[in-house]
Amino acid sequence: MRGKAKVIMVQGTMSNSGKSFLTAGLCRVFRQDGYQVAPFKSQNMALNSYITKDGLEIGRAQAMQAEAAGIAPTVDMNPILLKPTSHMGSQVIVNGRVLGNMKAVDYYANKSRLMADVKGAYDRLAKEYDIIVIEGAGSPAEINLRENDLVNMGLARMVGAPVLLVGDIDRGGVFAALYGTVKLLEEQEQQYIKGLVINKFRGDLKILEPGLGMLEERVGVPVMGVVPMEELDIDDEDSLSDRLNRTEIGAGVDIAVIRLPHISNFTDFGAFERMEGVSLRYVKDAGHLGHPDLVILPGTKNTMDDLLWMRKTGMEARILRLSEQGVPVLGICGGFQMLGEELSDPWEVEHGGELRGMGLLQARTEFSREKTRTRIRGTWRERIPLFSGCQEQEVTGYEIHMGRTENLGGCRELICLENGCMDGLSNEAGTVFGSYLHGLFDTPGLAEALCRQLMLDKGLDPVNWHFDLEAYKEEQYNKLADLVRRSLDMKKIYEILEAGIEDEK
Repeated sequence: MRGKAKVIMVQGTMSNSGKSFLTAGLCRVFRQDGYQVAPFKSQNMALNSYITKDGLEIGRAQAMQAEAAGIAPTVDMNPILLKPTSHMGSQVIVNGRVLGNMKAVDYYANKSRLMADVKGAYDRLAKEYDIIVIEGAGSPAEINLRENDLVNMGLARMVGAPVLLVGDIDRGGVFAALYGTVKLLEEQEQQYIKGLVINKFRGDLKILEPGLGMLEERVGVPVMGVVPMEELDIDDEDSLSDRLNRTEIGAGVDIAVIRLPHISNFTDFGAFERMEGVSLRYVKDAGHLGHPDLVILPGTKNTMDDLLWMRKTGMEARILRLSEQGVPVLGICGGFQMLGEELSDPWEVEHGGELRGMGLLQARTEFSREKTRTRIRGTWRERIPLFSGCQEQEVTGYEIHMGRTENLGGCRELICLENGCMDGLSNEAGTVFGSYLHGLFDTPGLAEALCRQLMLDKGLDPVNWHFDLEAYKEEQYNKLADLVRRSLDMKKIYEILEAGIEDEK
């Protein structure tokens, strides 16, 4: 039996068609119109994740959508999260906790058992909210994955969700993609498609309009609108993000983030992207690293494999040479683990065995079978040149990692956490720093303190930044809602939402 919530679903012709943003935009529109609304994605595959207030792990996109809806993220919004560990397998997280690592073939053979978890999470949301906006995954036209589908048409049929189908015109072939997606569905499934949306449009809409009429005639489904390409600063879901393609060296302070093969939670560095006089770029070729003012090793789902990749490609040697020349090196989570002298994996959580670290910190990491998942606060206890003025400042963040890093005696311990543990190790000179805290640089003033020091070291006049992250996010979500209202026929969408889907006989 369904709960009280009205429901609408956003599916796409392919990955990165704009489903996450449109879902967030509808959540904000419905919230502005006075409804209690929640996002839902039954199965997400992404390396960017988020820890809820009760210490459970969900996809970052659902946390972003919950923010747009004005509510706290919960695990029910994303009951299944797949974090790729290789081309053939993923870590499977169910209801916020690690179920285990599975090869793709094994997961698909067993995913029917997870249907109860998906339905339970949806039903709990349906009892609490007025509207649920569901995001699909990939494309519903992946006919080889139709059996036991729990994320696209299988889910739409299970909860009676009318579907908006989104196509990305920026990649080209949008009419073929929309038409082909609908026609590859079973006839009964096609009845769930109640509207088409063309996303990421550039140019004169009048030129496109004749094609919209022909598309409606051929598919038999109305076009709800065309969403133009517009610059919005909202957390991206995964490595398809355009921001990872920022490779040019800009003016001012040059920060280079190493684009590891299994990079995760790159949203940690969004604060730097918004700062005047600061250039953030992603580097995957050692020859393009140059001589930045700061090197950042980000989080990764495969610390040992990515360290071996850096070693093989010459990236590690370049970073070590820069460190010798006094260039600061900063690591977050997996990047922090790489900085030590040794990594040990006795339980074969990642690579197995032992691996020499970069040797920039006198520390040792041992991986464990249990994952640390927590939101936490701490206090910056000790001053180092990179973070001058941060002493006694409260910091916030969240931990998602498997393993523990031990100070072998030569590191300065900088952050005292509220649970009594220490985090934030640096070398004696303060030129190398590592922390497990994702979201650390969202702490007001911390990114500014770091960049101010980098500017001074470079002989530049520091910028006097004043930035309110929460107010900025609200502004971006409201801009997204305005874009959705301008672009889509919200009257028809409300009609679709109200009509729902008739129960199948």
